[in-house]
Amino acid sequence: AEAGRPQTTVLASSTITVEGQTLFYRQAEPAGQAPKLTVLLLHGIRFSSDTWLQLQTLATLAENGYRAVAIDLPGKVGAGGSPYSSPVGQPAPGAFLKAVSEALCLGPAVVISPSLSGMYSLPFLFQHNHLLKAYVPVAPICTEKFTAEQYAQIKTPTLIVYGDKDMELGQVSLNNLRHLPEHRVLVLQDAGHACYLDKPNEWHRGLLAFLQQLE
Repeated sequence: AEAGRPQTTVLASSTITVEGQTLFYRQAEPAGQAPKLTVLLLHGIRFSSDTWLQLQTLATLAENGYRAVAIDLPGKVGAGGSPYSSPVGQPAPGAFLKAVSEALCLGPAVVISPSLSGMYSLPFLFQHNHLLKAYVPVAPICTEKFTAEQYAQIKTPTLIVYGDKDMELGQVSLNNLRHLPEHRVLVLQDAGHACYLDKPNEWHRGLLAFLQQLE
């Protein structure tokens, strides 16, 4: 545990090989109790698993009884630990997240997916729906690649998150994702595209309220 934090959570980082890629990840879990749910945190293009560490999202989730795992997506240069390897033979994004889920023994997890990571999480949502307990898209890319009819087939509980100042991806992703039948929306006021950075308290509060309803 970090200095000044009660020893209620365990925070660790490590690497694991997934589909030939070295994957760096950080993990926080409640000490001395079985976690209620597992949460997998992806990241946007300028970010990494370190974002969720600095923002205290990992610690906040663990303190509230959840196992939180944040990975560095392949090709994340400089920010984290997953080195870029040539895209030749790189697994399809949906299959890659499935392999990550299996390698880290996530079970059906809640997947948090901001921005760029939509290219991974959306194929995963459609191809391996049984591995998602719930979905928390935060203005992800690639939402327009699926039809309203396809979205309507997905029964996964979803929390659509965006900042009200995110005029582009926020609106586009909302317009597409609202076709998911089991969705609710969290709008962070006065927040831009990386809305969780602008309003961390509101982000954590909204996320925890959503998770509590899944237990």
